[in-house]
Amino acid sequence: MKRDLYQKLLSWKSRKDHKPLIVRGARQVGKTWLMRTFGEASYQQVAYINMESNPLIKNLFTADFNVDRILLGLQIETGISIDTDTLLIFDEIQEVPEAITALKYFHENAPQYDIICAGSLLGVALHSHTSFPVGKVEFLDLHPLSFMEFLSAVGEDALVELLYSKDWAMVNSFSSKLSEWLRHYYYVGGMPDAVNTFIQTKNHDEVRSVQKRILMAYEQDFSKHAPHDIVPRIRMLWNSIPAQLAKENRKFIYGIIRQGARAKDYELAMAWLKDCGLIHKIHNVTKPAIPLKAYEDFNTFKLFLVDVGLLAALTDLDVRSLLEGNAVFQEFKGALTEQYVLQQFMTREDFSTYYWSPANSRAEIDFLIQHQGEVIPIEVKAEENLQAKSLRVYADKYKPRKAIRTSMSNYREENWMVNIPLFAISVI
Repeated sequence: MKRDLYQKLLSWKSRKDHKPLIVRGARQVGKTWLMRTFGEASYQQVAYINMESNPLIKNLFTADFNVDRILLGLQIETGISIDTDTLLIFDEIQEVPEAITALKYFHENAPQYDIICAGSLLGVALHSHTSFPVGKVEFLDLHPLSFMEFLSAVGEDALVELLYSKDWAMVNSFSSKLSEWLRHYYYVGGMPDAVNTFIQTKNHDEVRSVQKRILMAYEQDFSKHAPHDIVPRIRMLWNSIPAQLAKENRKFIYGIIRQGARAKDYELAMAWLKDCGLIHKIHNVTKPAIPLKAYEDFNTFKLFLVDVGLLAALTDLDVRSLLEGNAVFQEFKGALTEQYVLQQFMTREDFSTYYWSPANSRAEIDFLIQHQGEVIPIEVKAEENLQAKSLRVYADKYKPRKAIRTSMSNYREENWMVNIPLFAISVI
């Protein structure tokens, strides 16, 4: 399946001054497949080292950071004669923190060798006193398949091309087909194994089994990798997210985890999940002004999961909801819809995403994005309900140049806002 990040890997390789590359992302979003596919297509050979399943490699990096010695050891271990047309892949690099540090010496002393690294728990490792090679590496973030990537994976490249063309008259003509695929995406989500199972079997029960296995693997990671004293809190926080999103106001409330819960009791658990890439934390802003980060309210936020399909699986959403017209878009008071929209935004490097919920007001803007010096308010509607009261309140007060409502309704422009179909939100 095509991944948008592949083009960025090609751009990285083409730059003469590129540094060792770290691909970040949650477990099972496809990092290993992407690195190996890229390496096999773009290099004469690939030297792949999984540092989780190969304990002998740790000794190679703990002795010292002599690059020639490390390369010799890697050649012996992989059986590959490493040269400048070899891609070195260090997978699960967080298992050997010294290897992260060694990237600095590869960059300084052997820049002719191309290295790509990945680690599902890399964010955790970087907060555990690892000596990190600041300024000596580059980063790319891999997320679950976006809706556009999903369409491409199921053989609908023409629909992808149509959406990117922004020929809204024609897009509106194919809205029923795009809506149908969006319903599938809400259920299947973007985890590669789930998407591949859907493509091969068209069986939603099989897809759900895959999603449940992924969720179980995440639970096992909690026990295996997190500090033992916070594992129960990680589980409680993780399992509370569907209930948090099912509220009319999706602001995170600690009391939903358990009665009397306080922020300080769960801040480490939340940080661990965030560092693993399993949750997205979107903050409220006190003022919708440039730069949004300057007005970030650290005490008020919403939490989303890494993937809309996993949210559906975590809540045991019945497949019949998918088949009953647009019923799926009403589940959890629009929680799936907001999760879906946020997930598409996370793939956009040119966006900074927040939301706006002023104190002592019922008005709330689901998302504010900062893009090219503008703050753009976005109100999310799960169905064809075209009322946008909060967006109107915001527009009257702040007079934004652009205001967006996204819903199941077709594209239309009004004098103060534009309605973009949910299936086209990626192309704003």
